Amino acid sequence: MSGSPQSRTGHPPVQRTVKRPAAPGPRHENPALRLYHRLRRAWDRPLTAYYLISGGSALITVLGLVMVYSASQITALQLSLPGSYFFRKQALAALIGAGLLVAAMKMPVKLHRALAYPILAGAVFLMILVQVPGIGVAVNGNQNWISLGGSFQIQPSEFGKLALVLWGADLLARKQDKRLLTQWKHMLVPLVPAAFMLLGLIMLGGDMGTAIILTAILFGLLWLAGAPTRLFAGVLSIAVLLGFILIKTSPNRMARLGCLFAADPGPNDSCWQAVHGIYALASGGLFGSGLGASVEKWGQLPEAHTDFIFAVTGEELGLAGTLSVLALFAALGYAGIRVAGRTEDPFVRYAAGGVTTWITAQAVINIGAVLGLLPIAGVPLPLFSYGGSALLPTMFAIGLLIAFARDEPGARAALALRQPRFGRKRGAGGAGSKRSPRSWNTMRRRASAARSSGER
Repeated sequence: MSGSPQSRTGHPPVQRTVKRPAAPGPRHENPALRLYHRLRRAWDRPLTAYYLISGGSALITVLGLVMVYSASQITALQLSLPGSYFFRKQALAALIGAGLLVAAMKMPVKLHRALAYPILAGAVFLMILVQVPGIGVAVNGNQNWISLGGSFQIQPSEFGKLALVLWGADLLARKQDKRLLTQWKHMLVPLVPAAFMLLGLIMLGGDMGTAIILTAILFGLLWLAGAPTRLFAGVLSIAVLLGFILIKTSPNRMARLGCLFAADPGPNDSCWQAVHGIYALASGGLFGSGLGASVEKWGQLPEAHTDFIFAVTGEELGLAGTLSVLALFAALGYAGIRVAGRTEDPFVRYAAGGVTTWITAQAVINIGAVLGLLPIAGVPLPLFSYGGSALLPTMFAIGLLIAFARDEPGARAALALRQPRFGRKRGAGGAGSKRSPRSWNTMRRRASAARSSGER
């Protein structure tokens, strides 16, 4: 038959035009907004805090070892010691601290809480021994050290920070479980008297810097416990008044306060250290003069490998190096805040918040003093400056944060999924025992699927 095709009704079919979907136009998303969304998604992953704390603290410690070796060589040679003397001692302390970090990371929360009272009692006992003649040792005018024989010394006040964090977190957690934190007496007693006792023992040796850090930890714990504004302001007013009296009655502290924003050493070179710290940072430029090429560490900058190691870092690694250190501390602090904010365990929240307050406040005070924005308080840069007494409790505290970050429900599940799939026997126990047969029989499953579809 010829002609147009007919439908069942005898009429020619209706020609319909098929509408093609319009091609989607290119999306012009703001690059900054795209980067923000990617960072937000990365931050919401369950293992982000775990990787930031473990990776950030490891990078700070390793970079600190490098800078201690570079900044301490001239000081060691001036003391007729080998150039690597201070580096070897710091490396030994870092090795012991790594063991403490792993131990703290593996401990359950119950054991951390059980250790709170023994650590507090030991710290108080050692700080009392510091004031005993013949046992305590004075360094730079502050009697806060105990000699262990030879060149090894210990500063008990550094362990007082860890003691206050653990004991305060356990105390507040027990009171929260009993619903006692709604009463101001239970919120303050015995936390504030015990903290003031530690502060008094530290101030007997004249260490104002460590006392400031302990005060910051105390206020961090009170803030996390939900202290009312008037109560918080009252305790803060008392602390400020005591600090003012201690500074006013000490010519040395008044001289340090007068070196804020100093541009020249001043009369009798009273601001020598502060000014030469600024000189070191200013001469570093963008990328620094190179490792080992610092000029200020050749006797011009006092305490180049301890309190003012950040200045040597700026001179040798430049602005890029100092900003990298700041970024690592910011990441560490932010991860600690996330751990404290996401947990449901009161002890974990208080302990994580206390450790984060401790490390962040100490870093801000040290870097602010090097930049000339704060008075020189004589506190080391956490995980970075030379000093085993400061490094050991800090690494134990980092182990606490890592343990808390791993204990989050999402992180625990993600770590269980990331267990190694190969090298385990079939039917082995553990979180991944059900996944092992499937991982070993991947090719066999594929062959079975092919045969079931008719292939031979």
